[in-house]
Amino acid sequence: MHQSIRLALTILLPLSVISSVVAQELPQPDIDPTKHIHIPGISNYAAPQQHESLAVAADGNITLSAKLIREGKDIARGMVWRVFRPEAGADGNLPLVATARGGTTTFQLEPGSYLVHAAFGRAGATKRITVGRDPRRENIVLDAGGLKLNATLSDGRLIKADKLRFSISEGDEDAGERNLIMRDIAPGTVVRLNEGTYHVVSTYGGVNAIVRSDIRVEAGKLTEATIEHNAAEVTLKLVREHGGEAIADTAWSVLTSSGDPVRESVGAFASLVLSEGEYTAIAKNRDRIYQHDFTVKAGNNQDVEVLLSENAPDDAGYVD
Repeated sequence: MHQSIRLALTILLPLSVISSVVAQELPQPDIDPTKHIHIPGISNYAAPQQHESLAVAADGNITLSAKLIREGKDIARGMVWRVFRPEAGADGNLPLVATARGGTTTFQLEPGSYLVHAAFGRAGATKRITVGRDPRRENIVLDAGGLKLNATLSDGRLIKADKLRFSISEGDEDAGERNLIMRDIAPGTVVRLNEGTYHVVSTYGGVNAIVRSDIRVEAGKLTEATIEHNAAEVTLKLVREHGGEAIADTAWSVLTSSGDPVRESVGAFASLVLSEGEYTAIAKNRDRIYQHDFTVKAGNNQDVEVLLSENAPDDAGYVD
């Protein structure tokens, strides 16, 4: 099935657009292990907590700031800061010492070594810091950008936002599965992510109009991806004659041309979005079954009428 993706990049300051260029695949950046430390058990999405006992034992002054890229400006808002002691506690987790929200933040901490995790949306980085008696400043480079998703029909029309959702997973498969980063993303939402390649799933409706794509996010830039769906909206109804009133209490089943079930529902109407292709609609009403073959063409929304006269009641159409 043909599908296409249009990409555009804009520079983030941290998220202000100043120019647009065509996206290109870039090699993965080398990661300095002294600046990016993996901490087991830390969630980028956990709500921060306040530890009021911190101020009592405070001796050192450390100011923390973050940038999307090394040459960029400090992020002014939207950061979540977490400070951990580097030695795991009795429960095997790193003790959380302090948290804060905002942009540049100053902590007062006992002199010693700490691990700082900086989160900006779904982007994050961890750095080991040392706090002494004298005030000091540390900057964390996130190597992060943004991803903005949307989708169109094959003729270029934007798909209605209430019928479209996205999910983002890590680009690399782990034992056949991808780690989900974020689901149920509305079109036009800017998701902040570390630089890298991500697996995006675009779902139009809730049936089989699904497009999967691998999209690369570049640090300091906003990647705008537009995905094309070859699908259409279909409304099924059982009628006595063309243009007639839909018959209530009808059970619907939709099958692909190979006989695989796609969707089941009950009601006078069955409204759904289907990927381009051949289908069979089966309607059951008052223990009688009626069916009708139909074709879905990309972008061609349609009403599909199943006529009672197409399957005149007889022994073949009767269900005991």
